[in-house]
Amino acid sequence: MTSIETTQKLKAKFGDLISEPVEFRGEITVKVADAEQIVAVCEFAKKQLGYDYLVDVSSLDNYGDDPRWTIVYHLRSLASGCELRFKTDVSEEKSELPSVIGIWRTVNWHEREIYDMMGIRFRGHPDLRRILMWEGYPYFPLRKDFPLAGKPSDIPGVAFSKPAPLEGGPFVTVAGANSATTREPRVRNPEK
Repeated sequence: MTSIETTQKLKAKFGDLISEPVEFRGEITVKVADAEQIVAVCEFAKKQLGYDYLVDVSSLDNYGDDPRWTIVYHLRSLASGCELRFKTDVSEEKSELPSVIGIWRTVNWHEREIYDMMGIRFRGHPDLRRILMWEGYPYFPLRKDFPLAGKPSDIPGVAFSKPAPLEGGPFVTVAGANSATTREPRVRNPEK
């Protein structure tokens, strides 16, 4: 069964909840109109359509638009090799949707990272706490309204007290050089 055939089965089961499939570079994406139904759609995709591997879950910040957040679920069927992507929107006012941890246990750290970096909560997650930033950190660093220079901290030794520079360091390459070899910093400065 191809990814397009599975989207037809999704449409037959869920009707207007599932958008028409969009193909881009050979990848198929469908939109789930109601984020509250993502568990039912994912459960059907796993149990009835064979999408047994959750590759990734990520989030997009559509800052300035409503709904603000888009959550993207990337699924794969190990038996058929087909891949499918679900997208669903979450409003800034709600900033919450159900967890799919009951379907794929591997979503644990994905949902925690989205919570930590974007502030989107996953209802029903058994251990929704920060995974990269420390507990009590008041910001969500991957939101588009978070300043690129960072925010100063009053906690010495835990974080930078000044914004970190964006240039310099051993891994900065030169744009527009003829080859990857000439862009490599150690080639330009062999003594380092």
